[in-house]
Amino acid sequence: MANPTELKLVETIAILTRTPAALDALLRGLPDIWVLRNEGKDTWSAFDIVGHLIFGERTDWMPRARIILENGESRPFDPFDRFAQVKESQGKSLEQLLDEFARLRAENLAELRALNLRPDDLKRRGRHPELGVVTLSELLATWAVHDLTHLHQLSRVMAHQYREAVGPWSAYLGVLHCAGHSA
Repeated sequence: MANPTELKLVETIAILTRTPAALDALLRGLPDIWVLRNEGKDTWSAFDIVGHLIFGERTDWMPRARIILENGESRPFDPFDRFAQVKESQGKSLEQLLDEFARLRAENLAELRALNLRPDDLKRRGRHPELGVVTLSELLATWAVHDLTHLHQLSRVMAHQYREAVGPWSAYLGVLHCAGHSA
């Protein structure tokens, strides 16, 4: 049996492929209470989360994979602006963001598949501006877990909108007590 912590590209792609549809099914057409409200000061709404995922599709995952494959550790990754979605999403509807995310993700996954990565490629190393040396395998695993992190965050942000409405049932609803980060 293979090491369960070892990245398997087909498993990673399985998660990455499903995220746009999961977001679309959960968010498209919902009232503003669910998509525009957040958890308070300096937290994100569902709209912000989708915008953040779009910015990552444009500037993080595949650009960094290309840097690793083309330059290795000799060229550090460009820093990632975790708040760029505030400006980038202005004037757009959630539906436009969902469509844009689905399109960008499909393009990135097509590019990833076209690389025909081999096990030795996954061991190749790059340099993160804060974390130091990272492997392509770690980058790709992080991409999938990043999606899952924001799906978790999304459910928490949405549940927060009814935190008072559930009354005493709050004691049984773990999502209302999660101390995860919002930004």
